[in-house]
Amino acid sequence: MNQYLSKQVADLKPSGIRKFFDLAAQMDDVISLGVGEPDFVTPWTFIEQSFHALEQGYTSYTENAGMIELREQISGYLQKHYALDYQPDDQVIVTVGASQAIDLALRTIVNPGDEVIVVEPSFVAYVPAISLAGGTPVTIQTKAEDAFKLKPEQIEEAITPNTKAIMLCNPNNPTGTFLTKDELEPLAAVIEKHDLIVLSDEIYAELTYDENYTSFPSIARMKERTILISGFSKAFAMTGWRLGYATGPAELISAMVKIHQYTMMCAPTMAQHAALEALKNGRQSLQDMVDSYKQRRNFIVSSLNEIGLDCPNPGGAFYAFPSIQATGLTSAEFAEELLQEEQVAVVPGDVFGANGEGYIRCSYATSLKQLDEAMERMKRFVTKRLEKAPVHAEASN
Repeated sequence: MNQYLSKQVADLKPSGIRKFFDLAAQMDDVISLGVGEPDFVTPWTFIEQSFHALEQGYTSYTENAGMIELREQISGYLQKHYALDYQPDDQVIVTVGASQAIDLALRTIVNPGDEVIVVEPSFVAYVPAISLAGGTPVTIQTKAEDAFKLKPEQIEEAITPNTKAIMLCNPNNPTGTFLTKDELEPLAAVIEKHDLIVLSDEIYAELTYDENYTSFPSIARMKERTILISGFSKAFAMTGWRLGYATGPAELISAMVKIHQYTMMCAPTMAQHAALEALKNGRQSLQDMVDSYKQRRNFIVSSLNEIGLDCPNPGGAFYAFPSIQATGLTSAEFAEELLQEEQVAVVPGDVFGANGEGYIRCSYATSLKQLDEAMERMKRFVTKRLEKAPVHAEASN
């Protein structure tokens, strides 16, 4: 049946993250530091609100763009916390997760041959989503010595006559890199100079620990050229509810709604009611989770550095991105051998882009007890590899 496959689909590589999840699922006593989702259960009041919606008979379709009350709450939330002004009637769309928002945004703006810049290391779905939309992904390789932070000159170097858009993720998955307002403004200047559309993935915006967060469209003259993408999965522990949203210029959001009408109709009604409760009354639950993540971040970063794996302090999200180069192993070798020998699942850095080679992604969205045990197991593994690493180095010379 392969002859019937679309060439674009046939050329897609399977997710490198899923490979390790599948391996781990076949083993006993595995501690997973690979899953990119909160370990918290969705707060009960959100769940209760979805029950109430079912009891009240809210089981039919909503408006294509989402319940107007939810869009109003999203608009108010962005105004209150990020000083962004979006009109709920034509500048907000509720989607089936932030992933669908990314897909809709790309299909809305991309013509065949258009180039879209992706800043690597990056979320594994960006490049395939661009290709599926008919565009050409162009990657920028950020540097470890710059803490994997994008520099304006890197955008300049990637620009061609076919460049149409750039995808930004702040805080970044997988590195946890966090760009401040002072770091975003020079990027915005280059983007404006070359008249680019920005897809700003801000799904981890609420999960920042040391500095105030600046939403990219709040930068001067960026709102009119930015599609802001976010959702409820990470901040409100609602991954399985599959609910996200996008905001932006009315013309672009209207076009996204058109695609949404034909491909999805609307986001799940019960999930929309739960999200409504999250925005109205979920701030304390969110803050409690952020406080816990910060404690875990401090623990895992300290532990990884003590083990001998150089790990910078991530400013956001819930990922650490330590270097494993001292072990002499590739990212894939490290992840596979760690899983087989110590039953700890991590994600090799190269699945997030070529410049992720030599690193692994460790999610600290798990309990401190589990993290403590994972670090003990990793310490045994790394100690053995560090003892062998000089031998490997001499042999290769």
